[in-house]
Amino acid sequence: MPRRFAALALAASAAFGMTAGLAQEAGPDDGIRVQRGGASVRQIVPVEVIEQQASQEYEQLKEEAQSKRTLMPDSNPQLIRLRALAKRILPQTPRWNERARQWKWEVNLITSKQVNAFCMPGGKIAFYTGLLEQLKLTDDEVAMVMGHEIAHALQEHARERAAKSEITNLGANVISQLFGFGNLGNMAIGASAQLLTLRFSRSDETEADLVGMDIAARAGFDPRAAISLWQKMGMVSQVAAQPGSEFLSTHPSGRTRIAELEKHMPEVLPLYARAIESNMARLPAYRANMANLGDAPVDSGDDDRQAPLKK
Repeated sequence: MPRRFAALALAASAAFGMTAGLAQEAGPDDGIRVQRGGASVRQIVPVEVIEQQASQEYEQLKEEAQSKRTLMPDSNPQLIRLRALAKRILPQTPRWNERARQWKWEVNLITSKQVNAFCMPGGKIAFYTGLLEQLKLTDDEVAMVMGHEIAHALQEHARERAAKSEITNLGANVISQLFGFGNLGNMAIGASAQLLTLRFSRSDETEADLVGMDIAARAGFDPRAAISLWQKMGMVSQVAAQPGSEFLSTHPSGRTRIAELEKHMPEVLPLYARAIESNMARLPAYRANMANLGDAPVDSGDDDRQAPLKK
């Protein structure tokens, strides 16, 4: 019996160590080289379960916004803009996750001062007006935000976080089921893993940045906008008493983040050039729509890049 528990403990340790990260067995043959699909530990939670819960939470959010008259109608110009940008980006998603072909994609806009946006599992996207208005986002910058959020769904980061939460809650029982001692098909996600409140790690955020840049560039959006986007985020995060800091608290802007984006720019700029039927030599210099953006703040840093970010 002790030997069995030792094996289960080792399995649990391995499950927590299965991270997606940068990998050689990458997805597409060009562009960003990141392993597709996310960490293997996500398989503890059936994908149908996570997508069903996402759909339910998204409908609840829409109903609440509708009741408060903050859900923008189809005729809203900003919502029309968001859906037009999504229409260009979404065809690029199956290269990262085949399930994206089956998703019932939705894009909605909610009136709020919050600087926030998200894409839930199954392709449920929402933007808040505060993000668009306070940062004066260009189409390219909106595409970087949208690509980033979509990448979280494609890489199944929420499913991974929910799986790790289940391991924590249920311990060795889950691990034993994972290795064939039970059936996970009817597992429900615990209250501690509500999708709208899940926190991603810095590793997840880096992966979403890179995959998001990749799919947006393939759709013809300038990936250099990712740099100005996070410079703007840095400006907003330094304003005292900034209303609606949800996005900024879980998506910290910092010089390390920007440096990582810059490092991978040579991988995505050719995708952008090809998408707009140009070449690298003919690409004009990138110009932001706001002056004096400056550097993002110095990162506070995290000891464990796999641990969920905290507000």
